[in-house]
Amino acid sequence: MQIGSTATLARSRPFLISHITSDEGIARFAKLMDNIRDNSMRRLLSTYLFVSRKLTRDLLGQIAAAGFQGVEIFCSRAHFDYTNKAVVREIAGTLADQRLSLASLHAPTSRDLSATREGGQPLSICEVERVRRVEAMDELKRAIDVADELPFPRMIFHMGGSRETHDLRKRDAAFSTLEHLMLHARHAGVTICIENTLSEMGAPEYLRSFAEDTRLPLRFNFDTGHAHLADGPAAERIEASFAPLREHAVSAHVHDNHGEKDEHLAPYDGTIDWAAAITTLRSTKEKDLPLMLELKEKIGPDAPSPQQQLDVAKKAADRLEEAWG
Repeated sequence: MQIGSTATLARSRPFLISHITSDEGIARFAKLMDNIRDNSMRRLLSTYLFVSRKLTRDLLGQIAAAGFQGVEIFCSRAHFDYTNKAVVREIAGTLADQRLSLASLHAPTSRDLSATREGGQPLSICEVERVRRVEAMDELKRAIDVADELPFPRMIFHMGGSRETHDLRKRDAAFSTLEHLMLHARHAGVTICIENTLSEMGAPEYLRSFAEDTRLPLRFNFDTGHAHLADGPAAERIEASFAPLREHAVSAHVHDNHGEKDEHLAPYDGTIDWAAAITTLRSTKEKDLPLMLELKEKIGPDAPSPQQQLDVAKKAADRLEEAWG
C-alpha cells in the first residue's frame, strides 16, 4: 500500500496525528507502510505466541527488542479488540514507534471473547445456516475494517473449523461468504488468503479445486506445520501439500512438529526437513514470500516467561534466516 505526501497521509489516516506529530515521524511511518509488502526475508512473528495476553505497548516493545521487524496480529478480542477504534489506534501508534510493520492479520476463529483459538463458539465461513453465516460475515468484516485505521496487506482465513468435513452445502456457503468478504476486503486494500489446515475442506487439493471451480481469485497462506501432518511419507509431505497451492501462495506460516500433532514448535525443534522445506518455499511464484513464525504459547505455572519464549523465537528466526540465504 503506497502512502503519499504528509497531507495525504494525514487525511487518510487522521489517527496518526495524535501519535506522530513531526513531519519526520510521519515520513518514517509512511516508509514502513510502503515497505510492508517487501518482507519475505524480514523477521516476522505472529502474536499467537501471546494470544492469552492482551496485546500491549510493552509486549510489542519486547517483540521489537528481540529483533523482529513485523508482526501478524491474531484477532481474538481478549488479545486484540479489533472492534475498538481506540485500541486499534493505540496499536497503530505503538507499531510506528517500535518500527514494526503489520504484515497481516489472522481472522478471528471464534465469535466471543475467548482468549484462545480452541475456546469459544467457532466462527466459520462455511456456516450453512444463513443467519449464522451473516453473523460470521459481519464479524469478519469488522476485523477487515481495522485497515481503515491501520493498513495491512493480508488477512489469513481458515476454511471452516479444524474438523470441517466436505459437504456441498458448506462449499456453497463458503463461496457465498468469500465472494462478499473479498469484495469488502478489496475496498480496504486487503488480500484474503486461505490457509491449508487439517480438515477435509482445508486440504491443499480441496482448496485448489475450490478456487478453480468457483473461479474466485483466491490466494493462499501455506502452513508448514499443517502440511507436515498430512498423509504420505514424512519426507514428501511439505512438497506434496505445497504443489497444489504453489501458483497462488503469497505468504507462509512457519512452525514445526513431530508429525503427529499440531504442536506449533519453533523450526528445527520438530522433524521437518528444513533444507527441503526452504527449497519448496522458494519455488513459489511470489518473489517475496513472507515467512511468519507462528509458535504456540506455553502457559501454566511452569511455563517459560514471555521473554524466554521470545528468545526461542529469535533463535529460530536466526537459523531460518541463515538457511534461507
